[in-house]
Amino acid sequence: MKVSELARHADVTAETVRHYTREGLLHPKRDPDNGYQLFGHADLERLRFIQRARTLGFSVAEIGEILAHADQGDSPCPMVRDLMASRLPQIRARILELQALASRMEQALDAWAEMPDGTPDGHSLCRLIESFPKAPHAHCSPAGEER
Repeated sequence: MKVSELARHADVTAETVRHYTREGLLHPKRDPDNGYQLFGHADLERLRFIQRARTLGFSVAEIGEILAHADQGDSPCPMVRDLMASRLPQIRARILELQALASRMEQALDAWAEMPDGTPDGHSLCRLIESFPKAPHAHCSPAGEER
């Protein structure tokens, strides 16, 4: 199968197949006549495995480790369990952070409902944001993402 055929069978884009190939998760053979990447049924099963692992929240790097263990004949299952067990508390904490963020956003929208829009005047950029009290423990990263 060529890239587009594999993509169609797995219900992903051709770019997804190319990405996983670049990341070393898929190992196509090369057609000696035209250099096209050729994939077999095992590649389709591997791609489906990658999709399932992504659905469970595993990163591309983690999936690479899982596949490397399997390719060496070792069971990756203990590592998979450990990764999942360590990740779950982090996910639950992130959910709480996002719920708190949603609550602050709702509070801000309620507070701003009757406030007029203003234009920056050299002292103020946006009175809506400036009027909202800073959370006592909120820390923002340089990219503006709350941590």
